[in-house]
Amino acid sequence: MTKRKLRSEAWFGGTGMNAMMHRSWMKNEGLPADSFDGRPVIGICNTWSELTPCNAHFRQIAEKVRRGVLEAGGLPMEFPVMSLGESNLRPTAMLFRNLVSMDVEESIRGNPIDGVVLLVGCDKTTPALLMGAASCDLPTIAVSGGPMLNGRFRGEEVGSGTHLWRFSEDVKAGKMSVEDFMDAEACMARSAGHCMTMGTASTMASMVESLGMGMPGNAAIPAVDSRRNVLAQLAGRRIVDMVHEDLVMSKILTRKAFENAIRTNAAVGGSTNAVIHLLAIAGRMGIPLELDDWDRFGRDVPTIVDLMPSGRFLMEDFYYAGGLPVVLRALDEAGLLNSDALTVNGRTIGENNATAENYNKEVIRPLDNPLTEDGGVMILRGNLVPGGAVIKPSAATPALMQHTGRAVVFENIEQYHDTINDPDLDIDETCIMVLKNCGPRGYPGMAEVGNMGLPPKILKKGITDMVRISDARMSGTAYGTVVLHSTPEAALGGPLAIIRNGDMITLDAPNRSLTVDLTDAEIAERMRDWTPPEPPMTGGYQKLYFDHVLGADKGCDLDFLPGTRGADIPRHSH
Repeated sequence: MTKRKLRSEAWFGGTGMNAMMHRSWMKNEGLPADSFDGRPVIGICNTWSELTPCNAHFRQIAEKVRRGVLEAGGLPMEFPVMSLGESNLRPTAMLFRNLVSMDVEESIRGNPIDGVVLLVGCDKTTPALLMGAASCDLPTIAVSGGPMLNGRFRGEEVGSGTHLWRFSEDVKAGKMSVEDFMDAEACMARSAGHCMTMGTASTMASMVESLGMGMPGNAAIPAVDSRRNVLAQLAGRRIVDMVHEDLVMSKILTRKAFENAIRTNAAVGGSTNAVIHLLAIAGRMGIPLELDDWDRFGRDVPTIVDLMPSGRFLMEDFYYAGGLPVVLRALDEAGLLNSDALTVNGRTIGENNATAENYNKEVIRPLDNPLTEDGGVMILRGNLVPGGAVIKPSAATPALMQHTGRAVVFENIEQYHDTINDPDLDIDETCIMVLKNCGPRGYPGMAEVGNMGLPPKILKKGITDMVRISDARMSGTAYGTVVLHSTPEAALGGPLAIIRNGDMITLDAPNRSLTVDLTDAEIAERMRDWTPPEPPMTGGYQKLYFDHVLGADKGCDLDFLPGTRGADIPRHSH
C-alpha cells in the first residue's frame, strides 16, 4: 500500500520551529521520538462521563480502541467532548446535540488528527458525534457502547424506559403499589450500557451499522460482553488502514446509505427520533434527504424485530438471535437494501451480511410473518401539520390509527402536569390529547414529553392508549398512538398553536392525514390573536439555539451548521 501524506505531518513533520515545538510538548506524555515518524494520528473522541450512565464504561472501550490503533501502527490520542446523558441532563439532552457537534467538529479540525474513532452510546451522543465528524470528512468509525443486560423483575423481563412508563401507569391505575414500583427500580439497569429496549440509543447504534459507519455487529453486542471489546479493538486497527486508503465519511454516507438506514429503522421498529437525527447527519454531508423519504422508503417495510417497546424481547435476545446482520440480510434478499453501499471495513453492506444466520425466529421474524406489516415511520400531513408530523405504527394501537375526537388542550408541559391528575378534567377515552409549545424552540430543545401519560380516571377504566398529538419528541422506549414532531411547531405559529378545547381532530394514518375541523379562514382569524413566546434566555447557548434552530422537518440543526466544511489545516499558532 502506497503511503499517503498525513494531515498530522503539518504539525509534526520537518525540522522547523513549529514542528519541534509540537513534538516537544507532546513528548511530555512519554512518547518516543519515532511516534511522529509517519504514524497516522488517530483521535479517540470519547463521550465518557459518570453523569452519562450509558457511557460510564467508555474508558475501557477507549483502551481497547487504543490497543488496536497501536497494533496497526497508528498513534492513538484520546480527547474528550461534552457528554449528553438523556437520563440526567436538563432541560433535555437534545438541546445540546448541536453544541456537542460543534465541539467535535472543531476538536477534529483544530488538532493533528488523521482519522477518528467516535465512542457513542446514549441517545444524542451518536448523532452529535457523527454530525461533527461529517462536517470535517476525515476517515471515521463509530463504536457504540452497547446495550445493558436484560432487566428482570419477579420473573418478568423488564425493559429500561418501556417498563418505567408501564409501571408508572399501573401505579396511577391502582394496579401496582408504590412499594412494588420502588422495588422495580434496581431491576431496570443492572449493568453498564444504554437502554436494552429498541429505544433511541439502540436505534442509533443500528443506524451506525446500517449506514456503514460501524463495524459489522456494532448494534447489538451487550456492553459487558467481551465481544464488545473485541469490536472496539478491531475498529482501532481498521481506522489506521482507512487513513492509508483515504476512506473518508463522504464515501460511505451516500444517498444509498441513508435509504438503507430508513428501511432498517422500519424493520427493527426503531425510534421516531432517528428521523430527526438522520436528517441532520445527511444535512452535514450535503445529502438531499427530506421528511417524505421516510415514508417513501420505509412505507412497505415490515417490522420483523420483536423488541420492546413494539414487541416482547430485548437487545440481549436480539444479539443472541444474530443481531442486525440478520435483518440486513433479510432486507437484501427482499430487494430492500442497496447492497453495494460501502462500509468502514472496506466491504459492501451486502458482502458483510451475506452469511448472517437467524438463531431465533421469534425475536427476528421472517419477512412473511412480521410483527407489523407496515413498519416504517409514517409521515402525516394536513391543515393541522402542513410541514409534516410522524407516527410510529409498530408502537400504536391499530384501532386508533383512524380516529376522530374532541381536543383536550395543554398549552405547555407545566399545564399538563398541573391538570392531568384532576378528576374533574373534562376528558374521556375518545378525546385527543394535544400538547403545545414543546418543539425545538418551544421547550426549548424539543423534550421527550410527547407520550403524555393518560389521566388516572381513564387508566382506572382499563384504557391504556389514547391519541396524543404534540410538537415534542418521545423517548424511543415509549409507545402508544402518539403523533410527534408537528411542524411548524406551536412556538413558530404553526396551526397547533391555535387549537382549542373542543376542536374536532381527525387522525387518518393509513391515508397519512391529520386534520382539524376548521376552515383556512378560521385558522387565519385565530392566528391574528396569537403572540409568539419570548426566548427562554436572553443570552448564552440557549439564546443562540432559539435564534437559529431549524424545524423538526429539517433535523433541528442550527441554520449555520449544515454542510461539510472539510478539515483544512488551520494557520500556524506561532
